[in-house]
Amino acid sequence: MTDISAKFGKKVKEIRLKKQMSQADLAKVLGVHSTYISGIERGVRNMALKNIERLAKALAVPIEDLIK
Repeated sequence: MTDISAKFGKKVKEIRLKKQMSQADLAKVLGVHSTYISGIERGVRNMALKNIERLAKALAVPIEDLIK
């Protein structure tokens, strides 16, 4: 079974790329540093639920798309 953080990060990256956003673009919308986005996508950082909600809004996708 894949680590949930890595699976989540892979999904974030996949959606971000489909939206043609760079890590810097997404970081700017969220008000965080691009290294934070990089850490999420690599599965080495965990996000609080509130931040997952903000991330979904920034990517214009339902939260469910990030966690399935």
